[in-house]
Amino acid sequence: MRACVRACLRACVCAAAAVAACAAGVGPAVAAGAAARLPDVAECRTSVQGSEGVAVCFNPDPDLDRVQLHIECLQWWDPDVDGVLVPVGPAETVTLSDRCWKEIQEIWVTGTLG
Repeated sequence: MRACVRACLRACVCAAAAVAACAAGVGPAVAAGAAARLPDVAECRTSVQGSEGVAVCFNPDPDLDRVQLHIECLQWWDPDVDGVLVPVGPAETVTLSDRCWKEIQEIWVTGTLG
């Protein structure tokens, strides 16, 4: 899931860079080089320990990122979790955690640039 979100975000940013390059009269080779230097969203690793989900996110880029923890609980009566957006500064690590009452079915992190 995280790779899909990152790929979609990169595709949108790359498309925007290509449109800007065409408007400026720059060739596609220059636009591709600019897209290759675009930063990624913070890297996150998730784990489940019983009914608690934990994500540790690191931002290797010089720009501010924002990450959000999502947990889908296994039981139908157990409310799913959508955490708040947490800022991750350059070279900073944050730990996000939340829980279900019972078992966790799925855990993932979404992120945005800036």
